[in-house]
Amino acid sequence: MSRMAVKRAGKTEPKPDGQPWAHDLYDYLRSQNVTQFSYVPDAGHRVMIDRSLADPDAYSVPLATEEEGVALAAGAWLGGGRSVVMMQSSGVGNCINFLSLVKGGRFPFLMFISMRGDFGEGNPWQMPMGQAVEPILAAMGVLCVRIDRPEDVLPTASAALTMAYQSGQAVAVLLTQKLLGAKQF
Repeated sequence: MSRMAVKRAGKTEPKPDGQPWAHDLYDYLRSQNVTQFSYVPDAGHRVMIDRSLADPDAYSVPLATEEEGVALAAGAWLGGGRSVVMMQSSGVGNCINFLSLVKGGRFPFLMFISMRGDFGEGNPWQMPMGQAVEPILAAMGVLCVRIDRPEDVLPTASAALTMAYQSGQAVAVLLTQKLLGAKQF
C-alpha cells in the first residue's frame, strides 16, 4: 500500500493532507500487532487517534487522565496484547506515581508524547513541564527517544517498539515541536 492511501473496509481511499508520517506511523504500529491506542485528545496525535477510531481491529480508548493509560497498557500486556499510550507533555506529570506500576510489574510500556515547551514554544505556561519531561521520565526508569524530522519517525518507532516489546522496557517517544510545528499559544 502506498503512503498516500488508507485501506478501510476493503477499499483504498486517499490519505488526507497534513502529516503523512503520522499515517505511516499508525500503519507501522498496526503491522507490529499494536491493537490498543489509549489517549488524552491532542492535536499532535489527531491522525493516530482518528485512524484508531476508524479501525475495526483496534481498540481506541479515550482517557479521563493520563495515568489511566498506564493501567490500560498493563492490562493489554497481561491479556497478550500490545498498546501505546498517547499524551501531550503536560500530562506526563499526572503519570509519575503510576509509572511505578511499570517498574514494579516489569511489563513493556510504550508511550508517544507530543511535546510542548521546547523548540519555538509561544506559551510560557508550557515551558516548565516541557523542559521537565525527560528528567522526570528518566528518574522513573523510562527511556526517552526524540523525533525531530519526519524521516526519523519510522526508524525511531521501530527502535522504540523493539526496546519496549523485546527488551521489556518502558519507552517514551517524544514527538518534538520541530516535527509537529511549534504552537504560538
